[in-house]
Amino acid sequence: MLIADVDGTLVTREKLLTERAKSAVAKLRDSGIEFAITSGRPPRGMQMLISPLALTTPIAAFNGGMFVRADLTVIEERVLQTNVVEAAMEMITAKKLDSWIYRGTDWFVRDRHAPHVDREEWTVKFPPTVVSNFNNLTNDVAKLVGVSDDLEAVRDCETAVQRAFAGELGTGRSNPTREQPSLVSAARSQPYYLDITNPEANKGFVVLRLAEMLNIPTDEIATIGDMPNDISMFQKSGLSIAMGQAADEVKKAAHYTTSSSEEEGFANAVERYILTQPPLS
Repeated sequence: MLIADVDGTLVTREKLLTERAKSAVAKLRDSGIEFAITSGRPPRGMQMLISPLALTTPIAAFNGGMFVRADLTVIEERVLQTNVVEAAMEMITAKKLDSWIYRGTDWFVRDRHAPHVDREEWTVKFPPTVVSNFNNLTNDVAKLVGVSDDLEAVRDCETAVQRAFAGELGTGRSNPTREQPSLVSAARSQPYYLDITNPEANKGFVVLRLAEMLNIPTDEIATIGDMPNDISMFQKSGLSIAMGQAADEVKKAAHYTTSSSEEEGFANAVERYILTQPPLS
């Protein structure tokens, strides 16, 4: 099986699914190789890919926070604890990032035209619900997003959230004598987006869960992506491919690097590294 990230990987910068990309997925299917997608997008934000790619595998939305069928009915979901959402929002505000909440099938924002809201609406193909505050919306949250064009602030917030929720909530740090499970998964899905999800809602978990669902060993699963949140799925799969425009940290985590999303990187990767199955070096 090949599991692909969506934005910057399967689709171009302008969110186009090219004819070569569609053809590559068809070739995979003809070769007996399953194809699945995962993204920080909500389920409705991936709906436009289902028919063109004839998808039948479970779709991992919210980086694995929700698995849905091709008709978008929910298979399973993992949400954030309410107190974690509220504490993480305080950290996002302290770093001067905007907050978005994804809850069920809805997307909530406080400013209709804040940075990246219009672009996100164009990407996911549905509008946000505008609210004056997030009171009574912090339970059953599938994804909390910190948004800013101050990319250093987004990176700093990612580090701060990871550290704060590495152990028991309220300590601000891991227990020095006993390892505590992380309370969140926090990673940048774009340089300007920090995605905060349930600790099991990360792309490494997506690989493990799809392996279980489809009865495919993880060493027979390949993954392809372009952002730091794709590294966790690289670590769980037998073969990994970074996109050409990916940062060095992403490329170093992958077995191979293909061309960029603007240069048919996905199709090139399928043809060169999946269908031919070269030995790992």
